[in-house]
Amino acid sequence: MALALLLGSTALLYLWGLGASGWANSFYSAAVQAGSESWKAFFFGSSDAASSITVDKTPLSLWPMMLSVRAFGLSSWAILVPQALMGVGAVALLHALVRRATGSAGAGLLAGAVLALTPVAVLMFRFNNPDAMLVLLLVAAAYAVQRALEGARPARWIALAGALVGLAFLAKMLQAFLVLPAFALAYALFAAVPLGRRVGHLLVALASTVVAGGWWVAVVELWPASSRPWIGGSQGDSVLELTLGYNGLGRITGEETGSVGGAGGWGETGALRLLGSEIGGQVAWLLPAAVVLGATALALTWRRGPASARGPRSPRVLRGTLAVWLGWLVVTAVTFSFMGGIFHAYYTVALAPAIAALVGIGAWSAWSHRDSLLVSGVLATTTALTASLAFVLLDRAGDWHPWLKYVVAAVGALATLALAGVRHLPRRAGRVVAAAALVAALAGPTAYALSTAATPHTGSIPTAGPTTTTGPGGTGGPAGMGGPGGMGGPGTTGAAPGASTGGLLEASTSSEAIDALLTSDADSFTWVAAAVGSNTASGYQLATQEPVMAIGGFNGSDPSPTLEEFQQYVADGEIHWFIGGGGTMGGPGAGVGGSDGGSDAAAEITAWVESTFTAQSVDGVSLYDLSAGVE
Repeated sequence: MALALLLGSTALLYLWGLGASGWANSFYSAAVQAGSESWKAFFFGSSDAASSITVDKTPLSLWPMMLSVRAFGLSSWAILVPQALMGVGAVALLHALVRRATGSAGAGLLAGAVLALTPVAVLMFRFNNPDAMLVLLLVAAAYAVQRALEGARPARWIALAGALVGLAFLAKMLQAFLVLPAFALAYALFAAVPLGRRVGHLLVALASTVVAGGWWVAVVELWPASSRPWIGGSQGDSVLELTLGYNGLGRITGEETGSVGGAGGWGETGALRLLGSEIGGQVAWLLPAAVVLGATALALTWRRGPASARGPRSPRVLRGTLAVWLGWLVVTAVTFSFMGGIFHAYYTVALAPAIAALVGIGAWSAWSHRDSLLVSGVLATTTALTASLAFVLLDRAGDWHPWLKYVVAAVGALATLALAGVRHLPRRAGRVVAAAALVAALAGPTAYALSTAATPHTGSIPTAGPTTTTGPGGTGGPAGMGGPGGMGGPGTTGAAPGASTGGLLEASTSSEAIDALLTSDADSFTWVAAAVGSNTASGYQLATQEPVMAIGGFNGSDPSPTLEEFQQYVADGEIHWFIGGGGTMGGPGAGVGGSDGGSDAAAEITAWVESTFTAQSVDGVSLYDLSAGVE
């Protein structure tokens, strides 16, 4: 009943009012619409059904949404419900994993609840970015690693874990591999098989990772470039370049060709980045607690029996499980803290499962040893630290429920004092103290989670909770780019109500008059229109459900198409309209997207269209009829 309540509440939290976010991230919604119309666009993850260019990620995360739209028609619910269900699945898997490791239903329920209520998790499981699929697959992989540690058919389970990480790569590329050091180390140290077999099993797991994640890359690289879309986000039409460059090492160094930020443009890096004003409210509520409780639980496992014991609840398996989650947390947190490239606050959803698992296992382990003076001191210290951090994070929200921080501080202080002497309390009184500590720990993130679920989120950089601080890596809360009233970006000035050309981070908005022009004689053209930047193209495509070419991809800085290729498309009568005012951030010598070394093809195309064709203004948007130049 408790598990049913947890999963039912999670589903309610993730599904309630889901349609209010509309197309959410229209960049991906347009690709979902395209894939629901064309199997070629489905396979490649194309931005439009005519497959001019792909999104700048591998497409696995789009496939469930595309299948949903094929089954139920194009709507916000058809796009977002699969994401919410992934969230429920991740919570269920984490609960099962922690319960198997500890033998405690309470530990599993606590871990599941912490994951479900992490504000950034609520955000991402109600949104259509790739992170929902990434988290689900990585939690499933961690479950497979734990089953391998238990000793029953370990080779199969560790191979499955590798395959799931490979699939996670197809959701969000190299970020999926941040968990591999933890998985490999845990299996190498704690698997119940001889060392030689452990090495062999890990090699098989590596092979399964390569196969599961590499098959799509190999197909695309071997596919003739002339008959597939351009690989969005790359300058050389290569998935490998995209993987290792723009979405790979460039994220670490900041040297991302085609990016709009460049090195140093994504906020302050350093050890305290995850606790800062931009990130803290997203995920940091229980981050210190996870480290302290996880380390405490690992130390306490040496008091529970020999490491050679077998079975799902043996000390060896528990140590291996803790190694998985501590390694996951440390590697991911350090990477996020110091990476100099593109970084957004919502990336931190990848930390949520590790935090939740360590809190669940660590709290259970410490509570089981509360008769120890040292352990009760750890419980008290952790509660004080967590309540203090919650006070700071809630204080940053300004006038948003200012009373809550004082309630958290007061309950946390009382719980801290009681926990220091909990070993002397009767069992029933101890339960009351534990409940008070949980209230102090979870009240803040729960309030932020509810605020997140109650707020529609659109655009490319959503953030959770009510925080309104801003920064290069993202903006916080409803007034920022991720919520209502968000920044439409360049190109919206002068557009009439109901129509806009969108921006770098926000979709365009069409109107009845524009829709009528774009859909007129649509069957005679491959693309009903072309526009600079994926978000500019996406709004018109979603409004008409007809292909709109996204010149230059997301940032407008990809060399697709070149001016010569575009002129040939126009000469062949394949594009009807050009929509002016593309929503990318330009800069002299920096490409249309204001990018670091990106292509100027989009600027050249725009200049040629403006000098060759006559503009007509429709609801404040400049449209150029390219068919007028076709002989």
